[in-house]
Amino acid sequence: MAVPKKKTSKAKKNMRRSHHALTAIGLVTCEKCGAPKRQHRVCLECGDYKGSQVLETAE
Repeated sequence: MAVPKKKTSKAKKNMRRSHHALTAIGLVTCEKCGAPKRQHRVCLECGDYKGSQVLETAE
């Protein structure tokens, strides 16, 4: 089993972890009702997707 000869420094460890940060989700406004929604998904407020009604919503 391989064992490291030297301790990994804080700088080297943090450089390796530089890509581990979380990114925020992309939100856009719905063209029909103006509610925030995730990209390329059905609007949960009005049920609209790409200009057509996909979901029935209780109003």
